[in-house]
Amino acid sequence: MIRLAFLLIVASGPALAQAPAFNCVGAERIEDDVFAVPFARGSARITEAARTALASAEEALRAEEGRVACLLGHAGQEGGATTSIRLAAERARAVAQALAARGIAPERLRAEARSAQFSPRVRSVEPPSRTVTVVVLPAP
Repeated sequence: MIRLAFLLIVASGPALAQAPAFNCVGAERIEDDVFAVPFARGSARITEAARTALASAEEALRAEEGRVACLLGHAGQEGGATTSIRLAAERARAVAQALAARGIAPERLRAEARSAQFSPRVRSVEPPSRTVTVVVLPAP
């Protein structure tokens, strides 16, 4: 009986520690706790130039354990549309890995690619970007 209770407690542990499900729809409209991680043209490699933005994002996430972050990868016209969206996704994943390496739980991070390539309206208004926008969402 005691063994069964112990197994139930241990088995439920990780489920209790997981962040709630969230999505990044509308994250672009949030103005507070937004950080831009820069990348070199055609690259998804984190460089020294990203240090300040990553540290700021980490600090915002550590301040409140309930907060989560959307990592929105962008790529300008760095090849065709497929190449650009792939590069944007790689950049977002690189930032997620960098934040996870700093101790932020991966389930608190959602990496997504965003591309102006597929929207003539956005493409005409915004210049191409080579960044990942880290949006730390408000606490639930």
